[in-house]
Amino acid sequence: MILMRVCLETCCGLGQTALRKTTIEVRHLSPENKIHDTVFCFLPLTVLRRSGVFSAFMNNRHDKILFWGCFIALITTSYAFISRMILCGGQFATDFGLDKVSVGELQGAGIWPFGVSIIVFSLFIDRIGYKVAMVFSFVSYLIYAAMAFVAYGAIHGVTGDALIAGQKHGYQLLYWGSIILGLGNGSVEAYINPIVTTMFNTDKTKWLNRLHAGWPGGLVLGGLCTIALASNPDWRLTLGLILIPAFIFFFILIGKTFPRSEREQAGVSYLAMLKELGAFGALVGFGLVFAQLGQVFGWSSGLVWGLTGAVVVAFAVITKSFGRLILAFLIIIMMPQATTELGTDGWITSLMTSPMEAAGHNPAWVLVYTSAIMVVLRFCAGPLIHKLSPLGLLATCSVLAALGLFALSKTAGAGMFVIFAAATLYGVGKTFFWPTILGLTSEQCPRGGALTLNAVGGIGMLAVGILGAPFLGFLQESSATKQLESANPALYQTVTTPNNYLLGKYQAIDPVKVAVVTDEKSQAEIKAAATAGQFSALGKMAFFPIFTLACYLALIMYFKSKGGYKHQIFLHHDLHHFLVSLEDISRADHASFRGTHH
Repeated sequence: MILMRVCLETCCGLGQTALRKTTIEVRHLSPENKIHDTVFCFLPLTVLRRSGVFSAFMNNRHDKILFWGCFIALITTSYAFISRMILCGGQFATDFGLDKVSVGELQGAGIWPFGVSIIVFSLFIDRIGYKVAMVFSFVSYLIYAAMAFVAYGAIHGVTGDALIAGQKHGYQLLYWGSIILGLGNGSVEAYINPIVTTMFNTDKTKWLNRLHAGWPGGLVLGGLCTIALASNPDWRLTLGLILIPAFIFFFILIGKTFPRSEREQAGVSYLAMLKELGAFGALVGFGLVFAQLGQVFGWSSGLVWGLTGAVVVAFAVITKSFGRLILAFLIIIMMPQATTELGTDGWITSLMTSPMEAAGHNPAWVLVYTSAIMVVLRFCAGPLIHKLSPLGLLATCSVLAALGLFALSKTAGAGMFVIFAAATLYGVGKTFFWPTILGLTSEQCPRGGALTLNAVGGIGMLAVGILGAPFLGFLQESSATKQLESANPALYQTVTTPNNYLLGKYQAIDPVKVAVVTDEKSQAEIKAAATAGQFSALGKMAFFPIFTLACYLALIMYFKSKGGYKHQIFLHHDLHHFLVSLEDISRADHASFRGTHH
């Protein structure tokens, strides 16, 4: 084995290089241990160019075009997601005569396939190729738009019984179209993340942050379109705008050569990838997948646990691996972190909606404002990552998110400016959560390839829907009912009802019982209790980022004991030949190159 200490300051900023056969594992040294010997300054630039190192590391124009194609694909995903959610709560409900239950089912039809497909696609996306997944996503957007347009036609130009039949038929088209859209959205996430980490494998976290600026970018577009088309009764325009970015990313990417995955280029086998996830990752990931499918299709808990157990046993037998311990730790962190980021968004937006309406502004400006902050900050993440390391950035974000949530919990009765200030603090804190933990996963578990990278994201998304959101609802209902019981015990007995969820029983304010309350004083007390419960729950939510902060501090201490945070990557085979040539040069001219040979 050849162990060479090389500083690639002028090329790719790499530190210590360990060479094993044709696969190279590179670990970034901490700033205090950084090697300052620059060997390339003794070599002619033409030697470096002929060596192939620049082609391996200095990302070329083709890579940047692929990146922007992936970025626009994520914008398409985000716009499709938010525009559909807005339409479900507004014009879909009105045009198709939907009650709240039907609206919830329609909203869920586009969400659960999103998280499920991210994980499932990752099992075989390396086999089918990223371009196939890209084409699948594009076709999904076309099918969704076509089914929605047919649904629109089913309810227009008809009356009476034909209208009722058209509404039922249109709802089914929207429902199944939403499922197809969700699968397409998940496939986008499944291919864009490994493509970017493969192309920019020496700076994964920075480029994943830039890539995921596309998600709030799509939300900005969704908010602006909502404002611009607020008075337009024909929702086909709002929905159909999805086709513009869809065609753009398709034509950008269809003629490009997609890279083989980082794992495949390094010669890491499929079995080795499965071992990185292991039995624990399979338990959490596929447990959530089957739990989600069980909720949608009404499966019994026995069937859900049976399917989960079968997959876990299969993983254990095939891989004989529990999974990487650091990956298991990151999976545990991801669930409360994703809940902190995604689970509270709806509440915070609703808190700011009333002040915005009172000031005469469209509430969609809240979405535009918070999302625009995220776009700018994610594009500026590079210097922060390099200064703080991914773990340091995540720990800092956890502090800001906790402070922001605590501040929001104290803004009851405050004006728009105070609420916006607290929400801004929280928004800045949550900005880097998602892409940075994905980058951390890819940097520490490169052998897991697309599977481990996307499993962490998919687990986060599913955990919010299955565990996080119900728990947040429990916090809100518990706080509201306690407030109401304290203010008016008799009214509490009248309007509350026992309920239960995954983690136990609780008392909830029953909307049906509330509807029969007529006196204004009681109605005001119920509304005050609900609002107080919402603010109180936000304060309790601060414990989630406090938990993640403790976890990140533990990881920082762990890496410090190992000499500092180390980024593990696979390098291009051309660098192997280049380093061998450097060894030859060192034998010929030891004065111009210092190496250690074992």
